[in-house]
Amino acid sequence: MTICPANTPPATSSLRVASYNIRKAVGLDWRRDSTRILRVLAEMNADIVVLQEADKRLGPRPGVLPTGVLLDELGYEFADFDPEAPSHGWHGNAILFRKSRFNLVQNRKVSLPTLEPRGAVSAIFETPKFEVIGVHLGLTPNTRKKQLRRLAEHVGETDYPVLIAGDFNSAIANAQIETLFGNRVQAVKPGPSFHASRPFAALDRFVLANFTGKMASFVHRSDLTRFASDHLPVVIDVDF
Repeated sequence: MTICPANTPPATSSLRVASYNIRKAVGLDWRRDSTRILRVLAEMNADIVVLQEADKRLGPRPGVLPTGVLLDELGYEFADFDPEAPSHGWHGNAILFRKSRFNLVQNRKVSLPTLEPRGAVSAIFETPKFEVIGVHLGLTPNTRKKQLRRLAEHVGETDYPVLIAGDFNSAIANAQIETLFGNRVQAVKPGPSFHASRPFAALDRFVLANFTGKMASFVHRSDLTRFASDHLPVVIDVDF
């Protein structure tokens, strides 16, 4: 299998992060096809990819993507949150990164208040130092509000750039998110990303703290993304 990155990468002074709910690699045709997800990742050509629903739901929750192809063809490695488990991440959240660009110095799980098996995953890179947090928030407004407050507490303890990316499970206004976090953050809604066949809801987004450079975001659309998952991926380019 040969999968070549298709999209022009950002300048070396920029960081490209993508977020994608891959629905366990099950497309709208109800076939599990990891190759389609790999090809979408190649199209975006991001430095770091935050995934949701990257593991199967039952049993030991094994990951659904071929790690060998990710590394050999696309140069991606997973931040390892549990070396003893077959999962790509934790509660379906996973972080892919290119070791050739950034050095991973710390990765950890971030517990969130919830009644469901949900949480967040964090990876800290250098140089320069920055943190990426992958999230898949809860299904109810009250749960999501508690989870956002917990993330705000986490961000409030940092003095370096933090980028939160993921499926927020809500089209909540950016202003509401920024109010919960305070004036240290900027919420970014690239556009409608759900449902992939006819996007109408902006469920997938980014929250940035301590970033001062230019940024641009978009929803990645292609022939593949229309049926590879029920979500479209979102991308942000941040200038350091």
